[in-house]
Amino acid sequence: MDATINAPLLSVAQHTQRRLTARRFGFRTIALLAAAAMVTASAPALGEAAPAAGDTYVYRLSNGFNNEARGQISYRVEKIDAGRIVVAVSANTLPAEMAHTEIYTSDGNSVRRPLINHDRPVEYEFAPVYPAYEFPLEAGKSWSLRVNATNPATGRRNSVRVDANVLGAERIRVPAGEFDTIKIRRIVYAGDWDGFRRETNIMEIDWYAPALGRAVRTETKSEYLDLSRTRCCVRIAGDWNIYELVSVSTRDR
Repeated sequence: MDATINAPLLSVAQHTQRRLTARRFGFRTIALLAAAAMVTASAPALGEAAPAAGDTYVYRLSNGFNNEARGQISYRVEKIDAGRIVVAVSANTLPAEMAHTEIYTSDGNSVRRPLINHDRPVEYEFAPVYPAYEFPLEAGKSWSLRVNATNPATGRRNSVRVDANVLGAERIRVPAGEFDTIKIRRIVYAGDWDGFRRETNIMEIDWYAPALGRAVRTETKSEYLDLSRTRCCVRIAGDWNIYELVSVSTRDR
């Protein structure tokens, strides 16, 4: 008799549990879709926050291993011509040779910029452009491209591979304030083979702020294998550099 009495109650309980489970699943699905929509919505439209000649962005450079401040680096937009943005880069307390010119497309990819080769920056011109970003920037998106990098001083050409993926949205604080950002990680194979020194592997992480159309924080690390050492292969670690936006000075629009 107990089994007969309890059967309908069990059926009702199971039905109620299924409804609750379905509701929880529905709420969870809605939450996940909303979160994904937020990340997608954060992706910038091309042309947003377009720079103008005279705009200046100042970054603090720190040593990631010990948080020691190494100085400030200034990026000043010199001119914009045929979709190319020419930027003068200078530093206040760093070696004078770090002053140079960089060239970008309107969506922030590099035509000309330094790339770490065996723990030192070397200027390159890229064709096609260095694929730092591939819009729209959506969480989970990835790309892998190989480009030619030519050293204008020596004429040497390297084949550089960039593997990138969008990690998602993140709100961060830097000296210039708080920003909603999209976090992007790139693994770069520099193609700079040199005798017993294998190519440099570089990790770049950007916190890209759509409101500014640029990264407000960047971290870079590099390493390579030296085969000339007595113990076959010695891994040589390069600098861990952290760049954080300090100030923005824009020409009156």
